[in-house]
Amino acid sequence: MGGPTVTYRFELQHKCRQTGARAGLLTLTHGTVQTPIFMPVGTQATVKGVLPRDLKEIGAQIILANTYHLMLRPGAERLAAAGGLHRFMAWDRPILTDSGGFQVYSLAKIRKVTDDGAVFQSHIDGSKHLLNPERAVALQEAFGSDILMAFDQCPPAKADTRTVQQAMKRTTAWLHRCVAARTRQQDCALYGIVQGGIDLQLRTDHVEQICSVDACEGFAIGGLSVGETPPEMWAACAHTAPQMPENKARYLMGVGTPEDLVRCIGYGIDQFDCVMPSRNARHGLAFCHDGKLLIKNKRFFDDDGPLDPSCPCAVCAQFSRSYLRHLFVAGELLSATLLTIHNLAFYLKLVGDARQAILEDRFGDWQTQTLARLHSERWRA
Repeated sequence: MGGPTVTYRFELQHKCRQTGARAGLLTLTHGTVQTPIFMPVGTQATVKGVLPRDLKEIGAQIILANTYHLMLRPGAERLAAAGGLHRFMAWDRPILTDSGGFQVYSLAKIRKVTDDGAVFQSHIDGSKHLLNPERAVALQEAFGSDILMAFDQCPPAKADTRTVQQAMKRTTAWLHRCVAARTRQQDCALYGIVQGGIDLQLRTDHVEQICSVDACEGFAIGGLSVGETPPEMWAACAHTAPQMPENKARYLMGVGTPEDLVRCIGYGIDQFDCVMPSRNARHGLAFCHDGKLLIKNKRFFDDDGPLDPSCPCAVCAQFSRSYLRHLFVAGELLSATLLTIHNLAFYLKLVGDARQAILEDRFGDWQTQTLARLHSERWRA
């Protein structure tokens, strides 16, 4: 699968004296990751429109891929025959694979869930596929993932208590089945996932169930950013993260905006992923130091300045706002590529600045200043 056998390790380097923010090191088979970290989303073995070389240049240390999508296309057998996911996509740094549990939520119209697992009707050709804890682990091991996510059930944010409790019960049972199904113990990690919706007591209950499974190398907070308000999400994260083991990595799944990252790092989160920077880039929205910028706006027609004067990425160093607007308006594919590179560079610099502030025991001050900037008029636009 590429790379030497390495025992997974998380080292908590420093905890900010002002907040619960943490700086750590994740040792994985394909490299060491400095946390807190943002993981670009490469659902189908690619961050859309971006070369691995460009991801490295902007500081991406670990990326995410999706088990459900790769199961359907190109399939586990093809990936295994190619030497694993890393070799297949020419990415030699760590990869985390989602188990497909989120698709239990997002593809509700084409799946049926039972205690055994979920049967999906393929969105590609309509064929039926079973995804359960054993299958999810086997697929991720075949991919050669550095971090495997346990198969879970993610309920909608506003689901009733009974529905949330049923999802919790299944997620707990499925985690134990994932642990039993593992065949690779030394060169990868398995993360359990905490559910509970926005009910804080249910979150506490599920932390106790999931985080007591010592066989897990790390733990994630799932079931957020699925329809609840930002304050509800922040409250659930702030309540849950400190209850999770301090000596293991904490991952907040599918979150989120720059403000989400700044706030949730303060609650003690180590890992994040979200499609927001890449998806928004394809629609012409750039995240910049002093606010969001919609590149198609006419005012950028003759603006020869950089996209973001405060950004060190190659896009901002080489291309003007005028040129980037021209590409977008003309429908050129390069527009999405360049804006995606910039947006990911913005996110990675944001978490990098947060890490430095943590190490220097000034995260609280940095967080206050950064949130004030993110609340400015241009960020609300």
